[in-house]
Amino acid sequence: MTEVNALARGEIAGLTTNNLDAHWMPFTANRQFKKDPRLLVKAKDMHYTSADGRQILDGTAGLWCCNAGHGRQKIVEAVQNQVAELDYAPPFQMAHPKSFELAARLAALMPDPLNHLFFTNSGSESVETALKMALAYHKANGQASRTRLIGRERGYHGVNFGGISVGGMVANRKQFGTMLAGVDHMRHTHNIAGNEFSKGVPKNGVEYAEDLMRMVQLHDPSTIAAVIVEPVAGSAGVILPPEGYLQRLREICDEHGILLIFDEVITGFGRLGTPFAVDYFGVVPDLVTTAKGLTSGVVPMGAVYASSKIYDAFMTGPDHLIELFHGYTYSAHPLACAAALATLDVYADDELLTRGARISQYWENALHSLRDCKHVIDIRNIGLIGAIELEPMAGEPTKRAFTAFLKAYEKNILIRTTGDIIAMSPPLIISEDQIDELTGTLRGVLNALD
Repeated sequence: MTEVNALARGEIAGLTTNNLDAHWMPFTANRQFKKDPRLLVKAKDMHYTSADGRQILDGTAGLWCCNAGHGRQKIVEAVQNQVAELDYAPPFQMAHPKSFELAARLAALMPDPLNHLFFTNSGSESVETALKMALAYHKANGQASRTRLIGRERGYHGVNFGGISVGGMVANRKQFGTMLAGVDHMRHTHNIAGNEFSKGVPKNGVEYAEDLMRMVQLHDPSTIAAVIVEPVAGSAGVILPPEGYLQRLREICDEHGILLIFDEVITGFGRLGTPFAVDYFGVVPDLVTTAKGLTSGVVPMGAVYASSKIYDAFMTGPDHLIELFHGYTYSAHPLACAAALATLDVYADDELLTRGARISQYWENALHSLRDCKHVIDIRNIGLIGAIELEPMAGEPTKRAFTAFLKAYEKNILIRTTGDIIAMSPPLIISEDQIDELTGTLRGVLNALD
């Protein structure tokens, strides 16, 4: 019996219906998937279990989020206990204790003055929140002319309208008409010709930061509210900042009164071998967006770090008035807070927020050993993130990498592709043997590609 026929009969473990058509899947080739579904039914530590019983090595931490691995008992028990104790508490004009405990613990992870947390439910919502904070901050400071937002080409900042407007991934924008007004984009920093097969932060390209000065000169700094960048652009294919690039952005923003926002939805919580990219690069922005690793993917949650100057700008006027008209029904949800607190415990117990630094050299060597594989035109890495860029098939962009994704799944490893780039970001608990398994299997997959 083929897997498709088994699906039609509802006979695969975990499938209780034979209707696959009802679910419109996100960022998925729905027709291709439903012809040959790839269903995951269990997960533990570094592995998923597929519906046909295979153990799949997780090379992507789920979707950049399961930093502590899967099925961690402390997190599981925390969520189970919380749902029995307090399933929901309204976040408007009310609260529950764990939200304050979590905010305090998160604030302690970040350098001053990033001392305040606003909770959301995803990276997309964190971005929307940070953009609104930036606009409202300038208005509160009497600079209401600062309404322009600056993003970057090939940037990814979620899928809400603010996020796709400041984002620079064409496929995420082209179907949805006019974006938000008053948005412009700096050039990206991807430069294979100057930085091919770089190990860690590339040497060449700090001058790309001067593109922000072009924005300043074009629009006048008095109109610009904020600049938002990913310290490492993950979803576009692990595009790294050249040496000195982020530092120069900070200088330009300081010179012209512009807020700097780091989107750390991917880089946050140990992905680079430091708690945050803020620590890795030594650059402190005014706002930081987070999600994913905050709960190790167990319960949806996001958070925005805000500097004291931003928070304090709103804390004026009569005490009984709401300072920021923004929030979500599920902000600081009790289950999410319980999951996040337990996740922080696991990170501390296993020293996971810095483990990437200890294993990154082994990861780097393993990745770059694939340089001689067929069709490979670049390899990039930082912390426990890596990318292998493939030469596109003539007239069929993305097909070569997607074929590699399918073949890798058949060979029991999970990778991720974007365009013709293979991106990997395994759970921070990965062992050297598992790195060897992941890259060794991938070598066979790459060399078998047309």
